[in-house]
Amino acid sequence: MRTLELAGVNVPVIGQGTWRMGEDPSQHTREVAALRLGIELGMTLIDTAEMYAEGGAEKVVGEAIEGIRDQVFLVSKVYPHNASRKGIPQACERSLRRLKTDYIDLYLLHWRGQYPLEETVEAFERLREEGKIGRWGVSNFDVDDLQELASPACATNQVLYNLEERGIEFDLLPWCHQHHQPVMAYCPIGQGGQLLAHPALKQIAARHGVSPAQVALAWILRTPDVIAIPKAVRTEHVQLNAQAAQLRLEDEDLKALDQAFHAPQRKQRLAMV
Repeated sequence: MRTLELAGVNVPVIGQGTWRMGEDPSQHTREVAALRLGIELGMTLIDTAEMYAEGGAEKVVGEAIEGIRDQVFLVSKVYPHNASRKGIPQACERSLRRLKTDYIDLYLLHWRGQYPLEETVEAFERLREEGKIGRWGVSNFDVDDLQELASPACATNQVLYNLEERGIEFDLLPWCHQHHQPVMAYCPIGQGGQLLAHPALKQIAARHGVSPAQVALAWILRTPDVIAIPKAVRTEHVQLNAQAAQLRLEDEDLKALDQAFHAPQRKQRLAMV
């Protein structure tokens, strides 16, 4: 698995997302097994959040990494309404209990809320000094938010990015690259399967003998300093995601995708889900 440096650690360019995990008890065993398989295949970065199933996803992750915590780079996110000087350490402790660990490698502010960024950063830094987190970062921040934050200690920005949502390419992605801040792309293969049914994606996939999802992931990874965090529960999807890191799209593939999914020509509002 190809790696890049994130928060001072070499991590795989394809990790594992957990949004919607922990919602259905009947899927718990499958979800744990999927994460375990992903770790075995090299996708050792796992992204979760206290918001996902109101802690349910963190419990799934906690079970999946039990006994192999040292093999995993763990990312979790705090709700904006908990992002105060008092709220962050309490939220972090709850996440740590659910994750069955004593530290989180990278702890993110899920999106901007009511509390001043200075207060949130102060609380993050205290957690880092206490060893509860390795580094901190943000999610769903646009360029103006990052400029206001103005902190070289911010390790990453996690945002929505896929072929259908290319808005960050106009200004946010170049800004992060200029400031040596890796971007984590959530929903890299879209939602609901509509993206994967697009004829252009299917044609390129057929030409390479791969799946449309693998093409979508390889397209994300064409850009330096970007990490994709797809979510998968089915065994075959986990395996395909891991293999996508080896796929290299050709110039004609990239041109065809540009024609099918246009790059932004002006500033766009930051897309979120």
